[in-house]
Formats: sequence, structure tokens, C-alpha cells
Amino acid sequence: MDIAGFMVFAGVYFLAVASPGPGIAALVARSLSTGFRRAVPFVLGIAAGDLVWLTFSALGLSLLMQSFHGVFVAIKYAGCAYLIYLAWKLWTTPVDSTKAPEAIPGEGWRLFFGGIALTLGNPKVMVFFVSILPLVVDLSAITPLLFVEIAVLTMVIINTTLLGYAYAADRARRLVSSPRTMRRINRFTGGVMAGAAALIATRG
Repeated sequence: MDIAGFMVFAGVYFLAVASPGPGIAALVARSLSTGFRRAVPFVLGIAAGDLVWLTFSALGLSLLMQSFHGVFVAIKYAGCAYLIYLAWKLWTTPVDSTKAPEAIPGEGWRLFFGGIALTLGNPKVMVFFVSILPLVVDLSAITPLLFVEIAVLTMVIINTTLLGYAYAADRARRLVSSPRTMRRINRFTGGVMAGAAALIATRG
């Protein structure tokens, strides 16, 4: 694939990643309530999920993945359940505006796998890799080197974009000084996170 092809892919993929959806809503809610650092594992999980979809699409197995619908439904609901748990924690945890809520042991890995689960079960991601990607990249002619190049470009775009969202939300969070306001933000973001989980669970 030539430079023009890479630029087309990069542009289309960036628009797909940056467009608002339940995954971004959950990420922004997470960063707004607990800070940038504790949102990073969630970003990495979402990116890993996209890499899984890219790999299966490149191998021509995306249709096979759709045939295992029950497995992906289970994965999706597991991710949604964890988001709802996080939303409940945000709603009920006492607020100290000077610091984020205390981390839960093993939280990073759970967020990482939660991000993967949500991505694998997110209809928006499925549509891109099953329907849109083949229009931009000739998957029948993909080579190992080309796959690596596309995978690297994919990871750069998605991580940069999502970390930008998380950082912006964290900056907004740091402007808050009132515990009462922070409590309202936590409850609002908890509601957004639960809503994102519900949206993903009821779609596709």
C-alpha cells in the first residue's frame, strides 16, 4: 500500500475512533472521575480490542468471528457488567476533591480486559472492521509486513486519540475544587458510564 493508501486509511480510522460513542463516553467518564493515569489501562484495553479485530480481519476470519455470536455476547456483557460496577463505585464512594478515589487492587488489569470486552462487543467497531476496512485496504493482498505497518499505525492513532480525550477530561477534573461539585460530577459520570454499558449491551 502506498503513502496515499496509508493516508486514506489513517483518515478513515481516525474519524471512526474519534467519533463519539459509548466507548469514548465511558473513557471520558472514567478520566473525569478518577484521573488520567487510572484511565490509561482502559485506553490500552480498547486499543488491544481493535488490534484483535484488525488481526482477524486481515486473516479473513471476521465472518468466522461473527458466527461465534454467543461468545462475543458473553464477552460484551462481562465488559458491560464491569462498567456498571465502576459506575456504582463512583456513585457511592465518599468524595475528597483533593485526590481521586482510592484504587481497587487489580483495577488496572480489570480495566484493561474490560476495555477489550467492550471493544469486541461494540457494534460500531464491528462495522468498521467488517464492512469499512475492506473498502480501504485490500485484505486479500495483505502481507505480514503490510499488516505490521497497518497495526502500528492503528495503535498510534487510537492510543493518541483516546489518551487525548482522557487527558482533556482529567484537565477539566482538576479545575474542580468543591467536594459537593465533585460528588455531582462523580454521580454524573457514573450515570454516563452505566448508560454507555447499557447502550452497548442493547445494541447489535
